[in-house]
Amino acid sequence: MPGAYQGSCLCAEVGYELLVPPKAVSHCHCSQCRKAHGAAFASYGSVPRSALRILRGANNLKTYASSQTVLREFCAECGSTLFWSRCEGEFADWISVALGTLDTPFQPHKQKHVHVDSAALWDKSSGCRSKSD
Repeated sequence: MPGAYQGSCLCAEVGYELLVPPKAVSHCHCSQCRKAHGAAFASYGSVPRSALRILRGANNLKTYASSQTVLREFCAECGSTLFWSRCEGEFADWISVALGTLDTPFQPHKQKHVHVDSAALWDKSSGCRSKSD
């Protein structure tokens, strides 16, 4: 297991480091995650906010409040979705990292699909819908 996990956006303007392996790995099928990623679902892992270090490009990070309690962060240059976090409540001291932006190999111990009731009707790849749908 690496000592730290490195990651970056598509254009590499924003670079970050995770000091611990991501936990609570999930593949979210909610409509907000689908729209933010332009994909059938978004894959995230969470770390304590104190375990995330922005190595470069902090001035390129832009924030969007997708709801009253959720903030999403992305690169202003290339548009890559990087992080989301709650601005209040039980997990406000954690940040979720878009796993597709990791540059260091990462293999989660366990993972789950969430909000499958909101899965895109056209997505047959995740097994969230029956074969007869």
